[in-house]
Amino acid sequence: MMEEEELEFVEELEAVLQLTPEVQLAIEQVFPSQDPLDRADFNAVEYINTLFPTEQSLANIDEVVNKIRLKIRRLDDNIRTVVRGQTNVGQDGRQVKEITRDIKQLDHAKRHLTTSITTLNHLHMLAGGVDSLEAMTRRRQYGEVANLLQGVMNVLEHFHKYMGIPQIRQLSERVKAAQTELGQQILADFEEAFPSQGTKRPGGPSNVLRDACLVANILDPRIKQEIIKKFIKQHLSEYLVLFQENQDVAWLDKIDRRYAWIKRQLVDYEEKYGRMFPREWCMAERIAVEFCHVTRAELAKIMRTRAKEIEVKLLLFAIQRTTNFEGFLAKRFSGCTLTDGTLKKLESPPPSTNPFLEDEPTPEMEELATEKGDLDQPKKPKAPDNPFHGIVSKCFEPHLYVYIESQDKNLGELIDRFVADFKAQGPPKPNTDEGGAVLPSCADLFVYYKKCMVQCSQLSTGEPMIALTTIFQKYLREYAWKILSGNLPKTTTSSGGLTISSLLKEKEGSEVAKFTLEELCLICNILSTAEYCLATTQQLEEKLKEKVDVSLIERINLTGEMDTFSTVISSSIQLLVQDLDAACDPALTAMSKMQWQNVEHVGDQSPYVTSVILHIKQNVPIIRDNLASTRKYFTQFCVKFANSFIPKFITHLFKCKPISMVGAEQLLLDTHSLKMVLLDLPSIGSQVVRKAPASYTKIVVKGMTRAEMILKVVMAPHEPLVVFVDNYIKLLTDCNTETFQKILDMKGLKRSEQSSMLELLRQRLPAPPSGAESSGSLSLMAPTPEQESSRIRKLEKLIKKRL
Repeated sequence: MMEEEELEFVEELEAVLQLTPEVQLAIEQVFPSQDPLDRADFNAVEYINTLFPTEQSLANIDEVVNKIRLKIRRLDDNIRTVVRGQTNVGQDGRQVKEITRDIKQLDHAKRHLTTSITTLNHLHMLAGGVDSLEAMTRRRQYGEVANLLQGVMNVLEHFHKYMGIPQIRQLSERVKAAQTELGQQILADFEEAFPSQGTKRPGGPSNVLRDACLVANILDPRIKQEIIKKFIKQHLSEYLVLFQENQDVAWLDKIDRRYAWIKRQLVDYEEKYGRMFPREWCMAERIAVEFCHVTRAELAKIMRTRAKEIEVKLLLFAIQRTTNFEGFLAKRFSGCTLTDGTLKKLESPPPSTNPFLEDEPTPEMEELATEKGDLDQPKKPKAPDNPFHGIVSKCFEPHLYVYIESQDKNLGELIDRFVADFKAQGPPKPNTDEGGAVLPSCADLFVYYKKCMVQCSQLSTGEPMIALTTIFQKYLREYAWKILSGNLPKTTTSSGGLTISSLLKEKEGSEVAKFTLEELCLICNILSTAEYCLATTQQLEEKLKEKVDVSLIERINLTGEMDTFSTVISSSIQLLVQDLDAACDPALTAMSKMQWQNVEHVGDQSPYVTSVILHIKQNVPIIRDNLASTRKYFTQFCVKFANSFIPKFITHLFKCKPISMVGAEQLLLDTHSLKMVLLDLPSIGSQVVRKAPASYTKIVVKGMTRAEMILKVVMAPHEPLVVFVDNYIKLLTDCNTETFQKILDMKGLKRSEQSSMLELLRQRLPAPPSGAESSGSLSLMAPTPEQESSRIRKLEKLIKKRL
């Protein structure tokens, strides 16, 4: 029974002493041991077998057991020693706490004693300081009072929690009474030195008043404010008398005298009183600010009274002088006294782009803005904020309607002058080297806009800016209508004298385009000008939004004016396209009038092709050179011309009927020649060969390939019918019965023959493209009859020779 209990105890002990691998590894590192008894995976059976490997070794079993018991006894002693050591440590901690308890009591006593001594010293200083303060106040010893008063107030702060003690409260009341007496006494001294009424001249600065200002810094802030108010009022009293409303110098034409007077006063103040007031009072700035407030009120009152006498030049003169004075204040002072909240700090105009950011542009910069749109100009660094902006000039805002009306009148006259100059000087002379420069009047208009915008933004960023924006919109539209659209050449209905006989006889040299060289250049110049106006109007809108108040930004919208210039651009491109298109019309008409069934052999390109190429070579290089600065619009011209010419060419192609086999071959050769010319259209006649835009090439290839496919269907034999119809469906992806009818007419088939073929087409059209391709139809490139094959090979040789 005892043995079972011991086994259970051992098992429980092993379960409790089961350590994690990490803990076991840490124990092995701290206490390294080679003894098998210390191993985590100790096995008692193996250990006994090690001690007694044979039966003979059992003879000394008693000795081995004694050694193990000795080792157990030593281990128990070690454990007992460690446990006792931990118990002693706890007893030592309690003894330390008992010892330090007495030390803490002594420490608290020392701290309280020190606090008592310090408080008594402060009380002695406070009592003596109050007595001295009252005596110095009576003797007006402000220099000593300034130092003593601050010390007394600092000491008094230590007694806030002792105000319940009568003696402490009495000393505090004596300090407050001394402060009140000092304030009244200092105000009386300043009133005596600088009387606000009477004829007594103000006295000069004195050391007493200078020290009094130091005392006022410590007293109630209202004392300091009262001193400042009295001094500034006395300092500006002369100004109110000199510039009364009924005085001649009070009107706007002599506004300079107001600003000259205050500048003299500021100089006089610095010389006489600069050292009397503390620097942190900023008295010079306060005088200037109060002068500005008074001046704004006086100017507003006199302008309301004499509003009918205000003219634009006079108003702008007064505004300019006023803003210059505000700039002078910004350079002289920091604006730290502007804390009344009645004047917001306005930001200076941000850096410039075309041409609205140059404050004072030089002629060279204006010329560059004309040529390049001022888009590449480096931006000037942003000017620092002017805290004084508008401090006086705000009074002019109610009268800015005079300025707006004047700008309306001036811009109307400017547009009229542009119109008159254009009529007198005529269109600009052709000069392809300049690449279609914008009309000079365009730059003049936007430079004037810029001056107006900058000027108005300096006066107001509120409703006057909205009114000016409306004026800008009005004259942008007028410029687009009167100068740009109004001067576009008018199209005529004449055919240019081109006859069919001249085409057939190859007299291409007698052909002339509808527009002259000067007219083409004028259209390109107007297009470039409209593009410049479009881009600059967008910049103008952005700058107006930057300068106007945030609440008014949504009311600035020049989208309508930008659309107007876009319309001018589209009209110009359409004119260029119509001109070239109309010049090619007689050649296409001649193509449709030719007797294609009588053509006996395939030769060089036909005369009508030569005529079309001639017109293209005459017009396109001129247009390209004049639109060099607006390459995207030249690309638009090419795309629109291709979209107009190719469908028209296919329409005239259907009119060529009937066509013989040879005639179809000649037309296919002509079509290929036109295709090559159209693909080369963007760089035709240019020394620099540039790859045509992919969008344009796609249009030409798609359109002209359709024309080639139509001719290949015409060239194909119409028997057997199934093969012919399948070839038509295969070659023309947009196949329909109408196009098929036209092709049959080109082949010269009778109506009776056409009806069965049309019926067959209707039957085979619903079939999917894969079925059409797998139907075993023959391709035109590999026809069954040998004669057809030889004609195609002959045609290919002619095309290769031509290329």
